[in-house]
Amino acid sequence: MAAQHFSPALPAPGAPRPHRAAKSGYGKQAAPGQGPSHPADFASLPERERYVAAYLDRLPEGAAMDIKSLAKDLPLYGQMAIGTALRALAVAGHLRRVRRRVDGDGTCRWVTYTYWSRTAHDNEWWTTALSGGAATPASAPVAVPPQRPAPEPPAPPQSGAPSAAYLALAGLGRRDPRLTLSAADCAALEPLAAAWFARGAGAEHLASALTAGLPEDVTHPLGLVRRRLADKMPPHVPDAPRPAPDLRVECVECGRPGPAAALRDGLCHPCRGTHAQPSTPDRANDVATRVAGLRGLMRTP
Repeated sequence: MAAQHFSPALPAPGAPRPHRAAKSGYGKQAAPGQGPSHPADFASLPERERYVAAYLDRLPEGAAMDIKSLAKDLPLYGQMAIGTALRALAVAGHLRRVRRRVDGDGTCRWVTYTYWSRTAHDNEWWTTALSGGAATPASAPVAVPPQRPAPEPPAPPQSGAPSAAYLALAGLGRRDPRLTLSAADCAALEPLAAAWFARGAGAEHLASALTAGLPEDVTHPLGLVRRRLADKMPPHVPDAPRPAPDLRVECVECGRPGPAAALRDGLCHPCRGTHAQPSTPDRANDVATRVAGLRGLMRTP
C-alpha cells in the first residue's frame, strides 16, 4: 500500500538522467498546441496526480511511460497508485494512449504511445487531434503519418536546352514522316505538349496518341498535331487520398483498443462505467469540474 503524503508542496522530481527509454511501447509523445510551462499548470489536481503530472511533463520524447517504469522512478508511490494517477490524468484531459501499427523489415508490430499534453483538453479535442483533424496544428500532427510533400514544380530548362515537351514534338517526324514539324511549329505547340506532361503523360504516351490512325496524306502537320493535342488531352487525375492512419486509442485502465470517439476520458465503456461519477449534462465537459469530482476516486487506498 502506498504511503499517504499530505504536504501541499511536494517538489516534483526531475527527469532521470539517463531517462528510461521505451522498449516495447508506451513511449512519450508530446501533443500539439501546448502552452509554455507554468508553475500553476497542474494546480487543480490533487497532490499525487500533481506530483506525477509534473514528472511526466519533464520527461523527453520517447521516454518510458508504462506503470512499472514510472513506479521505479517515483518510489513514493507503488504501481497501483501510479496506475490510478494515470487514469485520473487521462480523465482530466492530459493524456491518451494510442496503439499504432509499425511495418519494417518484412514484419508488422503494434506499438503503444502515450500522448501527453501539459494543457488539459476535452474529449472532442482529443478525438479530432488523434484523427489528424483540425485541432492538430499543421506544424505538429498527432498519431498521423508524415504528410506527403507537394510535388515540386518542374525545373526550368537550362539556357538553350530544349524542354521535354519540345523534344517529344521534334521526335514525331522520326516516328512518322507525315508529322515532321519545323522548329517554329514545335515552339508553338510546346505549351500544349507540356500540359500533357503535367498530367502524368510521358513522351511515349504522347507520341503514340499523336501518330495513331493518321490519314494517308497529311498536308498540314501543325494543324493536325495541334488538334490532337487538344482533343486527346489526358484527364487531370488528383492524387489518391492518403489512407487513414492505422492506429487505435487504448483504454488507460485495461488497454482495450477502440476508436478515439468511443474512449471518452481515455477509458472504454466498461471501465468508464466502473469509475463513473455523477454529473449534470451542462457540467460533463468542464475539465475543472470533472477533476474536482474525481478527488475521491484518486485517493490511495
